[in-house]
Amino acid sequence: MHSPKARRGRPDLFSSAKTAAPIPARHSALREALAIASLDPAIRAISHVAAANAGSAQVDVDAVIIGKDDGRFVLDVVAARRIRSLDEEGLVQIALRELGLQQLIVTAEDLKTEPRRSNVRLVWSYRDRPVPVPLRLRILKVLADEGPMELGRLLEMVSSDRDPSPAVMSLACSNLLELDLTSEPLGPSTLVRSRT
Repeated sequence: MHSPKARRGRPDLFSSAKTAAPIPARHSALREALAIASLDPAIRAISHVAAANAGSAQVDVDAVIIGKDDGRFVLDVVAARRIRSLDEEGLVQIALRELGLQQLIVTAEDLKTEPRRSNVRLVWSYRDRPVPVPLRLRILKVLADEGPMELGRLLEMVSSDRDPSPAVMSLACSNLLELDLTSEPLGPSTLVRSRT
């Protein structure tokens, strides 16, 4: 994971535990989609392809690639689409097809879906929060011993001199825990599991 200091210095770059290198993300809708992807258990990796070949031509594709168990997808955030001529767009589509990528279209309505939107924003706000090693180990051990459980029960089982909930949120951002952010607003009944 890249340092929080570097991220704050370059707000047009996005980093998470699922990115091997910072992703150019100049549009707020793209940054929001990347935060959602970073917390989505189905997504394994996020990368960026600046250019690719369309036949014999090198094309500027500026594509965000999402890796899932069922394939690789280009993240197409409608609100963040670059304006290209028809010829340029045709070459980009050819280059993406040659890379074997399918499109994952994300609309403005998708980004506004509740309770996911509010849950992701809340959890992602803890992404730079350091977690002391003993607390990290206690949280991970409870989940390893007991299996998936409700957030309220996990927080009760983790003995700590401080509130362990920020640590749980930070560990989710670090791709060590999975939180159900789509079923209901984040609360005591939210399902938590170790990342497999």
